[in-house]
Amino acid sequence: MSEMSYPAIPNPEGVERVYGELLARAPENKMAPRLDAVRRAVEILGDVHRAAPVIHITGTNGKTSTARMIESLLLAHDLRTGRFTSPHLESVTERISINGEPVPDATFVRVWDEILPYLTLVDEEFAARGEPKLTFFESITVLAFAIFADEPVDVVILEVGIGGSWDSTNVADGIVSVVAPVGLDHTDMLGDSLAEIATEKAGIIKPDGYLISAAQDPEVATILLDTARKQNAKYAFEGVEFGVVERARAVGGSF
Repeated sequence: MSEMSYPAIPNPEGVERVYGELLARAPENKMAPRLDAVRRAVEILGDVHRAAPVIHITGTNGKTSTARMIESLLLAHDLRTGRFTSPHLESVTERISINGEPVPDATFVRVWDEILPYLTLVDEEFAARGEPKLTFFESITVLAFAIFADEPVDVVILEVGIGGSWDSTNVADGIVSVVAPVGLDHTDMLGDSLAEIATEKAGIIKPDGYLISAAQDPEVATILLDTARKQNAKYAFEGVEFGVVERARAVGGSF
């Protein structure tokens, strides 16, 4: 990856081209239960997923809001941040942010063009084994890691796409795992019970890491706690180890 500084020149045509190339892949809601394709891609790019410490966020509601709050706290401590969230509202570049702002068009396009030959190599390897090529979400996850390594950033904030264990973002070794409120979501993919969904989301908790959880249904909390203990991870649950001092109304909810 280049270490040069590039100007933030708008390039909407380039972004649309890259977005079209991403859309040509399997849709992001077609989550294959695998991590090996993304792991292969980030490894041949030089382990870009290990370029900075990772805070990994899952849950059913409030993931993006939580990611933005964490980002604000880190920025207040003069840390350079990379944030990966989904979906986007207007431009696909919104999914990958540097210091709270969407990645510049020029960087988005340049890094994509740099990594595309390597993604194609992975596509060919997996196709030869009779397995699907990298999907939309797998590819943009690799792109996010590559951009964060290219910048570089001090801390990466990753929002899970769907679930946890088999989500493309879970190739990262998140030193901190954050679980927003868990409910029934994506039951066609994650299971139709809270226990199944909580188990899937608990899959982001890493050995010797940290678990920070919102207040949860007792069944969910038990699964998260058991997983943290098995992983020798320190943990803190809202309402037990910490509390929310004040809630204020905001557009679309509260903060």
